[in-house]
Amino acid sequence: MDFKLHTPYKPTGDQPSAIKKLAESVASGNQHQTLLGVTGSGKTFTMANVIEKTQKPTLVIAHNKTLAAQLYQEFRDFFPENAVSYFVSYYDYYQPEAYLPSTDTYIEKEADINDEIDKLRLAATTHLLTRKDVIIIASVSCIYNLGSPVEYGQNIFRFVEGEIISQQNFLLRLSQLQYERTTTELRRSTFKVIGDTIQVWPAYQDTAFKIETLENKITKISEVDPISGQVLPPKSRDTLTKQYTLYAAKHYTMNPKSREEGIKEIRKELAQQVKKLEKAGKTLESYRLQQKVQYDLEMIQEFGFVNGIENYSRYFDGRNPGDPPFTLLDYFKENAKIFDQDSFLTIVDESHMTAPQIRGMFHGDRARKETLIEYGFRLPSALDNRPLQFHEFLERTPQNVYLSATPADWEIQQSEGEIAEQLIRPTGLTDSIVELRPTEKQIEDLVIEVIRRKILGQRVLVTTLTKKMAEALTDYLNTPKKIDALIKNFRSRQAALKNSSEETKYKKSQDLIPIDDIEIGPIDDNLYVDLDPLSTYDLPEYPKVAYLHSDIVTLERSDILDDLRSGKYDVLVGINLLREGLDLPEVSLVAILDADKEGFLRSYTALTQTMGRAARHVDGKVMLFADRMTKSIKKSITETQRRREIQINYNLKYDITPKSISKPIREKLLLRETDEEKEDKLAALKIKKKGMIVQLKKNEFIDLQALDPESMAPDEKQKVIKKLDLKMRRAAADLDFELAALLRDKIAELNN
Repeated sequence: MDFKLHTPYKPTGDQPSAIKKLAESVASGNQHQTLLGVTGSGKTFTMANVIEKTQKPTLVIAHNKTLAAQLYQEFRDFFPENAVSYFVSYYDYYQPEAYLPSTDTYIEKEADINDEIDKLRLAATTHLLTRKDVIIIASVSCIYNLGSPVEYGQNIFRFVEGEIISQQNFLLRLSQLQYERTTTELRRSTFKVIGDTIQVWPAYQDTAFKIETLENKITKISEVDPISGQVLPPKSRDTLTKQYTLYAAKHYTMNPKSREEGIKEIRKELAQQVKKLEKAGKTLESYRLQQKVQYDLEMIQEFGFVNGIENYSRYFDGRNPGDPPFTLLDYFKENAKIFDQDSFLTIVDESHMTAPQIRGMFHGDRARKETLIEYGFRLPSALDNRPLQFHEFLERTPQNVYLSATPADWEIQQSEGEIAEQLIRPTGLTDSIVELRPTEKQIEDLVIEVIRRKILGQRVLVTTLTKKMAEALTDYLNTPKKIDALIKNFRSRQAALKNSSEETKYKKSQDLIPIDDIEIGPIDDNLYVDLDPLSTYDLPEYPKVAYLHSDIVTLERSDILDDLRSGKYDVLVGINLLREGLDLPEVSLVAILDADKEGFLRSYTALTQTMGRAARHVDGKVMLFADRMTKSIKKSITETQRRREIQINYNLKYDITPKSISKPIREKLLLRETDEEKEDKLAALKIKKKGMIVQLKKNEFIDLQALDPESMAPDEKQKVIKKLDLKMRRAAADLDFELAALLRDKIAELNN
């Protein structure tokens, strides 16, 4: 089936020229091209048109899961007849295997797999092996080891109504595909036997198969709802012919022959590594390695799978030492072979962030594994279970389109002039007015502006520098007593200013920031004189505020953004997740606290991207709280003014009146958690707030206030210190310096 774009819109502004230039460049076989498009100019819509024109299977890579989920929903709406899939890391919680020599601490791999995301990943690879009209929205997990597409594609089970096969052989085949037998409820990736009837729920779809047998013969096959058991009407060509194909429940699959050969090679490497360790005088490491590998091999022989099997994947994939692993890109390559395609298209969304992220994955992974190998926790071949290096990624992506409002020098150089610029928004919206405010009263200013937006039914984004500050600010804004006191203090100062000669002086404080010749769109003269949000309007309740940062699990982030749009929340506070690509038309104000703290979070790219979040609303405004003009602030304002001038001139030329973007809130990516689950989380949160609770592992918490050094035995104390030290190092690596300092002090207290 061909790609068919469904949309009521037609390309407008400079979209037609961008679509034409990019489509022609791709059709000419160019490997690199760039789309410089401002926020709200319809870059996703432009790329949907390019996909329809080029008719190439497409991989879209986003640098975080929140953005990937949004893109998945958009492309799913654009191409309802085609196979649009979602491929991100399936972990709700993930702690990689590691060893810290300084504290002799081994951290076992711990993961909490999200079955729904696992289903979507398996659906993505299944689509690539069965259809040519495939669009996959992925995070950088697409460059990680996935297992051989050839092996996965061959490891299938086809069964036909009327086929002669014993029930025992049927069940054996299901087990070989890593489906588990259940005697209770049917779940995804399991099968159930009731008399002569077999029910199996494929790992990659929402429906199950019901296979009825009699005397070693399949008498009837039906597709059913796995919850209700209701028989569903046939929906594909195969089901009409009563022929069904079942793919493996996991990406890592192997046939018995490759398994046995792989085990032999692993044993050879084990003997060599043990000999090497013993020669170096590492007896303990040698013994440790033998025990671990022998256990893993026994599990693989018995069950065909073991936790951490990916560390042996080189042998089961038939790769040589140093060869890159099989990844999702190899599935695209296999798709091209199956359907006789010349190539596929890779769209690198927000490329200024995504390309460096892809480039950095390999080095961090290798450093961790080298330590594991040195101390006898893994064989050297574990190094070949790795993400792709950047040059390997480029070798496997024949045609790339880089999308960004702020493309880096690398993308521009690679594109060699194949750069399309998209500055005009279809709705006539211009880049937002930028206001500079001093930091002295930034929280008070923010609260007054937030209340103003609440009255108008608009939304606000606020960015801070740390998670701690995001949470503290959220708690503050959600406390009515504090807001009451702030407004009371504001009114008192306002009244004093009206009757004081300091009024002029106070206003002039807005101009203390050197602006040079940059034209900043007007500061509200009434801000400190006439503004009293509660005197003219009826405000039934104060704004509701939520925060968004990396501790919030993947799918909840999308739900929080939808709640902001729907009005459940009026304000969203975040750090670095409120930057690229978020489509929030209801947001009319973006406030950037401490904008003059030059660095990664306040660089030109970060400021420009964050400021762009307000450009989808006709009343969009950006407030930068700063006491000095940094290079990044100056550059971002200058570029905003350049684009704004082009946009205003275009509107004047074509008599366009700007209007806010209007977009429906899409169906949830996945179902929300139940009310009972929410209550459990809330109860856990309340328990944490009573003390100083720190999470050590997924299911292990410790109350720092409850630790009494005098009542602890020496060995118990040392165990706790080791755990706290490990958590402190992780916190420091995550730039959570407040928590790291707290843990450091507690460790010092325990050591005294």
